[in-house]
Amino acid sequence: MDQPPPQPLVTMERMLHLAQYGMDSQKLDSAMDLMEGFIRSCLPNPPVSANAFLSADFSSPSGGDVAVDRVSALPDDLLRDVVSRLPAKDAARTAMLSSRWRPLWRSARLSLVDTNLLPGGGNNEPPPRRAKDFGAVTAAVSRVLEAHPGPFRCVALTCVPMDAHRAELVRWLHLLAVKGVEELVFVNRPWPLDLPFPAAVFSVASVTRLYLGVWRFPNTATLPRGAAFPNLVELGLGCVVMEDRDLEFVLARSPVLKTLVIYASQRPVNLRIVSRSLWCVQLCRSYVHNVAVEDAPHLERLFLWDTWCDHATRDRVTKVKIDQAPVLRIVGHLVPGIHVLEVGDTVIKVGTKASPTTVVPSVKILALKVHFEVRNEAKMVPSFLRCFPNVETLHVVSEKADQPMGKLNQKFWQENCRVECVQSHIRMMVFHEYRGERSELAFLKFILENGEVLHLLFRYIDVSGDLDSNVVMQAT
Repeated sequence: MDQPPPQPLVTMERMLHLAQYGMDSQKLDSAMDLMEGFIRSCLPNPPVSANAFLSADFSSPSGGDVAVDRVSALPDDLLRDVVSRLPAKDAARTAMLSSRWRPLWRSARLSLVDTNLLPGGGNNEPPPRRAKDFGAVTAAVSRVLEAHPGPFRCVALTCVPMDAHRAELVRWLHLLAVKGVEELVFVNRPWPLDLPFPAAVFSVASVTRLYLGVWRFPNTATLPRGAAFPNLVELGLGCVVMEDRDLEFVLARSPVLKTLVIYASQRPVNLRIVSRSLWCVQLCRSYVHNVAVEDAPHLERLFLWDTWCDHATRDRVTKVKIDQAPVLRIVGHLVPGIHVLEVGDTVIKVGTKASPTTVVPSVKILALKVHFEVRNEAKMVPSFLRCFPNVETLHVVSEKADQPMGKLNQKFWQENCRVECVQSHIRMMVFHEYRGERSELAFLKFILENGEVLHLLFRYIDVSGDLDSNVVMQAT
C-alpha cells in the first residue's frame, strides 16, 4: 500500500538541517524531549529505587527503650545483598551504621544509577535538559567507580551530557572493564546524536546486559581480533548510528546473546540473524529494509513493532525472510503490503499454496496488521495465514486506511476458505481496533464460518463512543 511516509529518521544531520533552516529552538527541544522520553521508556528498570520509603521500628518488644539490632546479626552474604539493592548514596551511608556494616559497602555488588544522584532524583522522572548539577553528578560517578573495588551489579548513566565528558567516559569504561559489571546502561543526553561511543566498551567482558542510547557505534573494522562480549545475554540499541557490518560483528562476537532489541535506529536496519543463541529479536519504531532469519536454531520470538519501510527506496517494502528457525513460536506484527514475506526461497504472493517449503510449522502465535479497506493488502491475508498452519492464537490489528483502495467482498473469502490454521488450530483470535466496517465483518465471517475449534475474542477500541470497550464472543 502506498501510505504517506511516517516521520523521518531522527538523525544528527536532520536536526542540524532543521536548526539551520530556522526551526524554533523551543520546538527543536520539544522534539528532542519526545525522542528522549521514548528512549528512556525502552530502558530496563534499574535494580534499585530511590522512591522506596524506608522505615524502622526502634522500640523494644518488651516496651523498654533499648532495641535489639537483629539485622546486623544476619550473615554477611545477606547484608551484602541488602546493600546491593540500595541506591549508591544510601549504600555508602550504611558504613556509618556500625563497625559491622563498614566493610560491607566495599564488598557488595553496588548499583550506580546517576539519576539517583541528582537532588531529589528518582528512577522515573527524567532529569531537566539544562540541569546545573550535571558536573556534580559526573564527579560523583567518577568517585564511586574509583573507590569501589567492584564488581558492580548495575551501572546506569542516562543523564550526563557525554560530549562534555569524553575523557571521563573512557576512564569509566576502563574501570568497569577491570572491576567488572553485570548490567550496563549508557545513554547520551541527546545532543549530539552521533557522538562516537568508545570502542573500549568491547573490553567490558563481564557485562551480561548492555543498553546503549544516542551514540554512533564504534567502527568494528578497526577493533582487535579478540574484541567480544563473551557473557552478553541481552543487548538494546536505541537511536544508535550503526552500520550493517557492525551489527553482524556484534552478533558473531556474542556467543550467548539471547535478546536483541533495536529501537528508533538512526539508520535503516538490515538484519541477518545467524546466531546459535538468540531467543528473542525485537525491532521497534525503526525503518527496516530487511530481516532475514537465516540460521537461528533457538529463536522463539520475532517482533516487529511500528516498523516502517523506507520511502526513499524504490520498492518501499520491508523484506521478512524466515529460513532456518525450527523453534520459532511467536511472530508479529506482519503487515501485508509493507512486509514481503519469504519462507525459505519462496516469496509469498496472493494465491501461494501451502507446501513443505512455504510453511513455518512451529509458530503458535501470530500477529497481523491489516488495512482491510485496501484490496491488495487484504488479499494477502489468506496467503500469510497458510504459511503458519499450526497457529493457535491470532492477533489482528485493523488499521484505518488514509486512502481506501477497493474492498473485498464475501466471495473472495469463500474462495479462500481452505486455510489449515483457521480450520483446525486457531482457538483464540483477538481483533484490535474494530470499527464495524463491512470489510472487517467479511473477514470475521470468514473466521467464524471456518474455525472449527475457535474461541473468538473481539476487542473493540471505541473511537466514536458508539461501541462497547470490550466484547467477548465465544464461537461454538
